[in-house]
Amino acid sequence: MRRRRPTPARDLRADVEEKRPARPIDAAKARARTMQRAAKLLAAKPRSVAELRERLLEKSWTDEAAVNAALDKLKEYGYLDDERFAFGFASFRVRQKPVGRQRLARDLQLKKVPRETADAALDLVYEETPEEQLIDRAIEKRVRLRGRPTTRQETKSLFDHLLRQGFTGDLVYSKVRAASADVDEAEESPAD
Repeated sequence: MRRRRPTPARDLRADVEEKRPARPIDAAKARARTMQRAAKLLAAKPRSVAELRERLLEKSWTDEAAVNAALDKLKEYGYLDDERFAFGFASFRVRQKPVGRQRLARDLQLKKVPRETADAALDLVYEETPEEQLIDRAIEKRVRLRGRPTTRQETKSLFDHLLRQGFTGDLVYSKVRAASADVDEAEESPAD
């Protein structure tokens, strides 16, 4: 079997595009292409309004007016809604893996969801599935994978893991303390 040598076609295209003079943007074509790109990006995965705006403005052939027109049209059709996106994203993440409110809030912030919208979505999600229930699921999963913590180091590892998952310090402390009560008793009894 004969191997082909990789061709630097991609690099050549980049060089040619850099040397080409920028063509003036036809407003009608820019709006149509922007709308097509927006629909394509939303078909790939749901996005927030700000996230989609940022992705659309990456292209040199579009402008702010075309992007705003596309976003308005998508909102009108009901394809773009930050409240629905935030709730869907948050509820999916909670069902997929037990995470705390702090981590989920940070993830929504990275998705460029406005803070008020994110807070409302988090309230709804954690009303359906309380954080206490989620942290219990996270501890059960960790214990199933690594066993019950038997040393102080393993207990600290569990504590740190739960903090990274976004659970509050007070909640983590009380749950880990309850889970490691057996460890403390076992370490104190040989010293007698």
